[in-house]
Amino acid sequence: MNYVVFDLEWNQCPFGKERENDKLPFEIVEIGAVKVGSQGERLGEFQRIVRPVVYKKLHFRTKEVIHIDAKTLEGGQPFYVAVKEFLEWCGEDCMFCTWGTTDLVELQRNMKYYGLLKMLPGPIRFYDVQKLFSLAYEDGKSRKSLEYASSFLQLEQQRDFHRALSDAWYTAEIFRGMFDKYVLQYYSIDCYQNPKTKEEQVYAVFDNYAKLISREFDSKEEAMKDREISAARCFLCEKNVRKKVKWFSLSPKNHCCLAYCGKHGYLKGKIRMKRTDEGKFYVVKTMKLIDEAEAEEIRSRREELKKRRREKRRQAKKTPGATER
Repeated sequence: MNYVVFDLEWNQCPFGKERENDKLPFEIVEIGAVKVGSQGERLGEFQRIVRPVVYKKLHFRTKEVIHIDAKTLEGGQPFYVAVKEFLEWCGEDCMFCTWGTTDLVELQRNMKYYGLLKMLPGPIRFYDVQKLFSLAYEDGKSRKSLEYASSFLQLEQQRDFHRALSDAWYTAEIFRGMFDKYVLQYYSIDCYQNPKTKEEQVYAVFDNYAKLISREFDSKEEAMKDREISAARCFLCEKNVRKKVKWFSLSPKNHCCLAYCGKHGYLKGKIRMKRTDEGKFYVVKTMKLIDEAEAEEIRSRREELKKRRREKRRQAKKTPGATER
């Protein structure tokens, strides 16, 4: 397998959000990529300037950040030509790598706008090199800039940042340094093209957690009533386990639970509700091994939320005409 480390630059509506095309808020104007072999060797580079057709005038922020002028863009290729050449250059047996998660989403959004999304079926497994950098060198939670990571690793500053090929090159250099580290087991899953049916659901198991990406549901309530979604399951022994703290809402989109496996210990369950462009819902559910201290944090969080809600109800009763949100 080869790895395609790519970066995109895009333009947005220069006349404000109220006049943007809601189907294409960001229009790709440059594609840059570096191909890396299975042993971490560089295999080649790809770059294309894309001629914009939706936002022909550059947004002032685009001008400031990427330093591409209108004349250069006018000489670019149509998007459908550039993306087809890019995918042909990638080859069939490859895995995408990006700095963060946004580029892969915007690539698919642009492809969908032009009716080309079938060329890149999803959900897509990829490496988020920004996340891998945090896992390898920091706390696993922070998300630092590409410039920061390049400086931290003392990479030679051979190219200017904020051009697609340059940023892809720096990302590739960071990724190439990961081949002797444990973090390559932690691939990510992009769900811009989310599973539609139960047969398409995605279930992935890692060292200390498992992730389920569910099929679509008509509502959040329907999703939470589904047995597969509401169950707490130990991903190591593959058995349903007892919930010590039942699912509770952290926000309208996030839920949490605490479960206990007699063989493997405490597990934190987390549900994130995702809404599709068509108004359906799907769930990203994780079950993660945690220690006693983290389990106590969940118990405390649940009690704190209970107290807050009781106080809200008490205040609502004291205030005429008030209703609880």
